[in-house]
Amino acid sequence: MNPILRYRAALGLLLVVSAPLAFGHGAFCTCKALDAARVRCTGGFIGGGAAPGVTLDVIGPDETILLHGELGPDSSLTFTRPDGPFYVLFDAGPGYVVEVDHTDIAP
Repeated sequence: MNPILRYRAALGLLLVVSAPLAFGHGAFCTCKALDAARVRCTGGFIGGGAAPGVTLDVIGPDETILLHGELGPDSSLTFTRPDGPFYVLFDAGPGYVVEVDHTDIAP
């Protein structure tokens, strides 16, 4: 077999085998309005891992922390929606940080 074709075949096989490993980790955070005044955010890890105790902060436009919280045993946190702009920061450590902008949370 041509060395270039052999190299491409090996590289293709490596990519197919390693793709699930590369995309099987990561974090997610989803937030939804429960009503006009309350928001519930749920976080976790891609692949099904729960995230109780992970930091979830609500941050204002001037970068002040409006609410410092942690996800509960069900990997969620419910809070009163701030007046004005804000974003939610899910921070489970380097490589596991997710931001959710207030405009992505329907009132």
